[in-house]
Amino acid sequence: MGEKQAEAVPRHLGLDRADDAVLYLEGHTDGADGPQVDLRALRRKIDRRLMPYMFCCYILQFLDKVMLNYAAVMGIKKDLSLKGNDFSNTATWFFIAYLIAEVPNVYCLQKAPPAKWLGGNVFLWGIAAAASAGAQNYRSLLTARIFLGIFEATVGPSLMLISSQYYTRSEQAPRFTIWYMGLGVAQILGGLISFGFQHVHHASIEGWRIMFLVLGLITSVVGGLTFFFIPDTPMKATWLSEHEKVALLQHVSENQTGVWSTTLNLSQILEAVLDPQLWLLTLTTILISVSSGVVTTYSSTLIAGFDFSGPISALLNTPSGIVSIFFTLLVGFGIRKTSNRWAWNVLCTIPGIIGGALLSFMPKSNKAGVLIGIYLVNAIVATLPILYQWTMANCAGHTKRAFASALVAGSFSVGNIIGPQTFQARDAPEYHPAKIAVLATQAAAAFVSVVLFCYYKWQNRRRDQTEGPIDETMIDETKWAGLTDKQNPSFRYVY
Repeated sequence: MGEKQAEAVPRHLGLDRADDAVLYLEGHTDGADGPQVDLRALRRKIDRRLMPYMFCCYILQFLDKVMLNYAAVMGIKKDLSLKGNDFSNTATWFFIAYLIAEVPNVYCLQKAPPAKWLGGNVFLWGIAAAASAGAQNYRSLLTARIFLGIFEATVGPSLMLISSQYYTRSEQAPRFTIWYMGLGVAQILGGLISFGFQHVHHASIEGWRIMFLVLGLITSVVGGLTFFFIPDTPMKATWLSEHEKVALLQHVSENQTGVWSTTLNLSQILEAVLDPQLWLLTLTTILISVSSGVVTTYSSTLIAGFDFSGPISALLNTPSGIVSIFFTLLVGFGIRKTSNRWAWNVLCTIPGIIGGALLSFMPKSNKAGVLIGIYLVNAIVATLPILYQWTMANCAGHTKRAFASALVAGSFSVGNIIGPQTFQARDAPEYHPAKIAVLATQAAAAFVSVVLFCYYKWQNRRRDQTEGPIDETMIDETKWAGLTDKQNPSFRYVY
C-alpha cells in the first residue's frame, strides 16, 4: 500500500509549509517497501498504548471538577461559611479561568507536543485539586478552583489533537467516544466515592477534604505517567516499528489535516476566525454546555432538594453516568458505521429536551418524574465528543486545528459559566429559570446542528461545481502540504 507516499509532498509546495511527517517519510522511503502491515492489528496496538491514559485523564478531569458538586452535600458550604451565590461563583470562576487559559493554549499546543503539554498540566491540576482540601474560606476555595481551571484547559484540545494524529476521520469517532466515556464512568465513581467519604466521621479532617486530597494525588500520578508514556508524535513512538510508522502515516494521510508542525501560521488563525463552520460549532458547544454546567454543578443539589440525605443523594446521582455512557457509546460507534454526525447530535438532544421538560414542568411531588428528567438531561453530554471530532475532521492545517480545538474547548467553558449562574439563591428550591434554560438551550443546539449540516452540504456542492470531481493525483500532492481545508481544493467536509 501507499507506493505514492515515498515522494511525500511535491517540492513546489515547499517543506517549510509541509507537515513534520513529510520529513519522516522522506527519510524512510524504504519503509514503504517492507512487509505488509495489518492495519487492524496496528489500530489495536495503538489503542492499547494510548486509550488507557487518555481515558484516565478524562475520568479524573471530570471527577476533580464534579467533586465540588458532591462536596455540596458533604458540608462544604457550612464548613467554609459559603453564603448566597458563593458556591455558584466558585463553579463559574473555574470556567472563566478555563476560558482565559485557552488563549495561550493555542500557542503552547503549536509549540509543545500535545502529549507532553497534557501530561504536565494533568500533574499540576492534580496539585491544584489536592490544594482544594486546604481551603478555609470562600476566597481560598475560589483560588484553588481558578488554578484547577487553568490547568484543565488543555485536556480537551490535547486529547483531540492526539486522537487526530493516529486515526482517520471515521476511526476517530469511536476513539473520541472511548476517552470521553470517562465522563460517564466518573459520574458513577463520583457518586460512590462521595458516598464512601461521607461515612468518614472519626477522622481529624472533614470527609470532603480527604476526598479532594486523595483524588488530587491520584491525578498527579496519572499526569506523570501520561507525560512519559504517550509519545510526542507517531514518528516518535518507540513501540512502533519503522514499517508500522510509515504504514500509519500513509493511512492517516487521507485526512488531509496533517500530523504535526511547530510552525505558527498566523494566516491560518485569521482564516479560522473568519470561518463560519467554527462559529457554528462554537455556538452549538455553548448551547449544549449550559446543560452540562447545570448537571456538573447542581445535580446533587437538585436531588438533595427531595430531602434525601447526603449519602443517598450521591448514590442517586450515579444513574446519570449510565445514561452518559450509553449515549456516548451509541453515537461514537454509530458515527463510525453511518457518519451523519449532525443527525446523531440531534438525536441526543431529544432525550435532553424531554429531561429538561420534566425538570421544568413536572410537580416536585413527583420525585420519580423529576429524577428521570435529571437522568435524561445527561444524554446531552454525548454530543460533545461529536463536536470535538467534527472539529478535528473538518479543520486542516496544524495551526488552524490547534486554534479550533482551543476555541471549541473554550466555548465549552462559556456554556459552563452560564449554566451555574442560572442557579440563583433567590430561585431556591425550585430553580425554575435554570431548568427552563436547560430545555431551551438543548432545543437551540438541535437547530444549529441542522444548520451545520446544510452549511457543509452547500460547501461540498459548491466545491464540486467549481473544482470538478476530486482528482486523486491532487489528493496525493496535498496530503502533507500543510494546507487548510479552505486552501485545499480536494478537501471535502464530513457531516
